Amino acid sequence: MPYVKDSDMDISIKPAGYSPPQSPPTPAVEAVQQKEVIQAARSINASGYLGQNQIVFVIDRGTNRAILRVVDRETNEVLLQLPPESALRWARELNSGAPPTFTLSAD
Repeated sequence: MPYVKDSDMDISIKPAGYSPPQSPPTPAVEAVQQKEVIQAARSINASGYLGQNQIVFVIDRGTNRAILRVVDRETNEVLLQLPPESALRWARELNSGAPPTFTLSAD
């Protein structure tokens, strides 16, 4: 019988429906996904469903995360932002290695 190292076999028990963690999307896949999101936002905005408001997607430079905003077309006021600015600030602080400052706010 050939010798088999312990690291060559995975004999762990996994729950039903388990799938191993997926690797992050490649830049090409991310580019396609971003184009699809932008096209979806354009379609919604063109439909007039949101009235005088529009959907705007931006990428936060500090966290490299997509941000969805609902903006008033006339005043450019941000009516809704997901994730909120406070969550982005925390993510930036965690990425920088600095201890996060958690304060409660309504933004």
